[in-house]
Amino acid sequence: MKRIVVLLSGNGSNLRAIIDNINAGNINGVIVAVISNNPQALGLKRAESENLETAVLNHLEYDSRNHFDAVLLEKLISLSPDLIVLAGFMRILTSKITDYFDGKIINIHPSLLPLYPGLNTHQKVIDNKDKKHGISIHYVSSELDAGPLIAQAAFDVKEIKTKELLEEKIHIIEHSMFPFVIKNICLENIRWDKKSKKVIFKNMGTINDSIQKKYEI
Repeated sequence: MKRIVVLLSGNGSNLRAIIDNINAGNINGVIVAVISNNPQALGLKRAESENLETAVLNHLEYDSRNHFDAVLLEKLISLSPDLIVLAGFMRILTSKITDYFDGKIINIHPSLLPLYPGLNTHQKVIDNKDKKHGISIHYVSSELDAGPLIAQAAFDVKEIKTKELLEEKIHIIEHSMFPFVIKNICLENIRWDKKSKKVIFKNMGTINDSIQKKYEI
């Protein structure tokens, strides 16, 4: 059973989806801790309601990004995670952490990367009159939303005209796709190969095809 640490900053809706899938036996893993840089994050309350270990590392209390990351790294090492999941974690990790846990950190981002790294992706889709929108799951590097892609899922924007409706659609996909990817990482069907610098898929065919068929996006 894989040891999972979840990092978040906000509501924790993806955390809820991961917990539900673990409780249903769909993910061969256990969440050993939920860590937030935001002491007011609703995701912490979600974790506490499941009797999960929580920790707050408020970045405002540290004098630099490096100081914050040093403390976070120490905490992560103490937890011995097999997988670190960024589920709405609004901090850019430095190479101090990404190098140490190379191939063990994944992130979910609400755009079709490399389009629109960072914030306000839904509004950018509307402003640019894009025909497609979607999500990306990737391994994490020290560069913002630029690590190796694991999977993407896209949908037609069509008549979706507001960022609120786009966000609602994105959340539906996220809450299915993220647990699906985590499940397969825990089964070692997905892994980062350090030697070849490639994402390796086993017993899955093409993961994007699997996702499109599974969720009829």
